[in-house]
Amino acid sequence: MAQMDIGLIGLAVMGENLVLNMESKGFGVAVFNRTVSKVDDFMNGRGKGKNFLGCHSIEELCANLKRPRKVMLLVKAGKAVDDFIELILPYLEPGDIIIDGGNSHFPDTIRRAQYVESKGFLYIGTGVSGGEEGALLGPSMMPGGSPAAWPHVKEVFQAVCAKTPEGEPCCDWVGEGGAGHFVKMVHNGIEYGDMQMICETYHLMRHGLGMSNEEMHEVFVEWNQGELDSYLIEITRDILGYKNEEGQHVVDLILDTAGQKGTGKWTAIAALDQGQPLTLIGEAVFARCLSALKEERVSAAQCLKGDVAVFQGDKNAFVNDLRQALYAAKIVSYAQGFQLMRSAAKDYGWHLNYGGIALMWRGGCIIRSVFLGKIKDAFAKNPELVNLLLDPFFADVVTKAQASWRRVIATAVNLGIPAPALSTALAYFDGYRSEFLPANLLQAQRDYFGAHTYERVDKPRGEFFHTNWTGRGGATSASTYTV
Repeated sequence: MAQMDIGLIGLAVMGENLVLNMESKGFGVAVFNRTVSKVDDFMNGRGKGKNFLGCHSIEELCANLKRPRKVMLLVKAGKAVDDFIELILPYLEPGDIIIDGGNSHFPDTIRRAQYVESKGFLYIGTGVSGGEEGALLGPSMMPGGSPAAWPHVKEVFQAVCAKTPEGEPCCDWVGEGGAGHFVKMVHNGIEYGDMQMICETYHLMRHGLGMSNEEMHEVFVEWNQGELDSYLIEITRDILGYKNEEGQHVVDLILDTAGQKGTGKWTAIAALDQGQPLTLIGEAVFARCLSALKEERVSAAQCLKGDVAVFQGDKNAFVNDLRQALYAAKIVSYAQGFQLMRSAAKDYGWHLNYGGIALMWRGGCIIRSVFLGKIKDAFAKNPELVNLLLDPFFADVVTKAQASWRRVIATAVNLGIPAPALSTALAYFDGYRSEFLPANLLQAQRDYFGAHTYERVDKPRGEFFHTNWTGRGGATSASTYTV
């Protein structure tokens, strides 16, 4: 029997569809699942008559792979990954490769890469985005880990991944250690932000303007033909136009409590650890948390009455304002996400290609959009760009959108409709462009109660001072000053 090109463990939705994708591109795949009956079901079902080898043990799977062996895991993140690594290691030879294609937390990937490498093997942690359809037809893939492993998996990964309209693969090497899973985590955080901003525009149209689902559907049809052209705008268009067999709009039947699997939270925590103002994604995570308090909100609605206005303006003009506000806020969200990646890369010693990351997200993944091509162009022109808002194209877009953006936020406040993501994006923009912020008073407060010291405008940076504000304090001041 001919040996297989790659092995995959985990025949759930993503795993099953990804191996079908691999086989369709000419690769032989050995498959295994902890519940062995799933292997037989697959081999007698979607895998029948195709170039698969159904294995009933990890030993059998590893014995039937070409060298260096490539064993990919698509199992639940966490302990299951560690457990399978231990089960696989005895059947590997030096230079063989373990690949984790799940949504693992990047610190776990850093730890696992070091551990597997210490045993003489190679390790890849790769983000895989695009859901069931992406896995089957072409996902976005973000591999990182042991650099020596990339040449051995590049052909497979770039064959099965999505392609841009220009034919470029939406997969390339991201960086060392946990870089691949970190970039996937930021992708998911940005996804949280994009979804929340779209939901806020929907909320303003539905409850602020009193628009019907049909009217909103038409708005999203139009938006998907311009600068907002993206997968999430496209599916929002489809959702708003979808009716069940009884003629009811399904979106109106869905309870307004959002779930989450934790990757958005991980992104916000990473931003706090890095000291980066990832305000929009943070608000998107908290918006889901607030939505989950359904019973409390129902009770609060009975006793907390808002003093709110009724929209009196031009609806069509305001819908155009919403479009521009959404685009400007989206730019801010991506600017924050790329700042977070830049900060982490510096801390962890990763060599990230930011234009390449934007390219990886151009197709296959949930946040795929025309807009990402502009980000790739920005980093192509200036690889050292510190913030997307400083790129001439994006600076011009946001400057022109400001009046609409401010009208949207003011209107949302007057109507009593929450728009936390759109609002915090504007607050970040105003903060980032401010030469002066009131942190001088904040430092005075810190020095007053804790002798935390401060720097002065008339002295060089790095010199620290303390004032005995009350006359009762001593000359001793705190020894650390963290910016």
